[in-house]
Amino acid sequence: MADQTSASTYAPSGEPAHQSWPVILETKGWKDYRLLDMGQGEKLERYGRFTIVRPEPQAMGARRQKESVWNRADAVFSGDTEEEGPGRWKFSGSVPETWPMSYGPVRYNGRFMSFRHVGVFPEQAAHWDWVNGKIRAERERAPEKPLKILNLFGYTGLASLLPATEGAQVTHVDASKKAIGYARENQEMSGLEDLPIRWICEDASKFVAREVRRGNTYDGIILDPPKYGRGPKGEVWDIYTSLPGMLADLKQLLDKDALFMILTAYAIRSSFVSIHELMAETLDTEGGLLESGELVIREEDGKRALSTSLFSRWSSR
Repeated sequence: MADQTSASTYAPSGEPAHQSWPVILETKGWKDYRLLDMGQGEKLERYGRFTIVRPEPQAMGARRQKESVWNRADAVFSGDTEEEGPGRWKFSGSVPETWPMSYGPVRYNGRFMSFRHVGVFPEQAAHWDWVNGKIRAERERAPEKPLKILNLFGYTGLASLLPATEGAQVTHVDASKKAIGYARENQEMSGLEDLPIRWICEDASKFVAREVRRGNTYDGIILDPPKYGRGPKGEVWDIYTSLPGMLADLKQLLDKDALFMILTAYAIRSSFVSIHELMAETLDTEGGLLESGELVIREEDGKRALSTSLFSRWSSR
């Protein structure tokens, strides 16, 4: 569903990965999502049947749509423009607490959350499609092999539900009981309650360290950490100081025939080169392909693209 750009050559296992950067992964939207316009530090989007205005520091250009179009938005978020900052929603009329949307076989609820979120990060569609493609290819190659996927900082669960629809066994970890609840609601909405997903509410670093001690391994790892965060017992996460140690542990969780590992970073004053080099250092003997760059969303008219986040992802084949 999402357009992607990627390299196609690989180094043999046991040697440094072939490296490709910068790579731009582009999402054009789908039935339930469109980037309608952007500019002057804000973006205008459609989620399902609602149009929404939210702060977006990356939207530095001029708006293309008329002011009257922006003024007809169903919801506007105002306040602190930092990703983790507080703010408030203002509604132009009566809106429900949640509303249904879908992506492929997965149905999920949109909801007006604090910190300007609405329950889904549409630019991640590029990764969702890529992961499911890797799983399908592996199941064709080795149909009897069980595939285990670890999704850390899993939020509302789309990156867990979609691989599960392809037959993967997924472990979903998030420190927020509320987010886990939303993810399970999405599973029920989708009619996918019978899929093999473990929902775990725990500090991600502690969970990973325990998995290392247990000797468990995974075929794929999805890592989407916040800039700052706290675990259920007040554990502190700081991406600059916590990420290197977690990646070192995650390398030990990769199965000897692992397929991939994805790292996405939002709202940090850094370059994709920084996380690329960190991943390259971590996976220096794994072979395969390491590609890094930015996730972007293309406007509905196709003329402009909005950069949303940095990524680095490794694949063995």
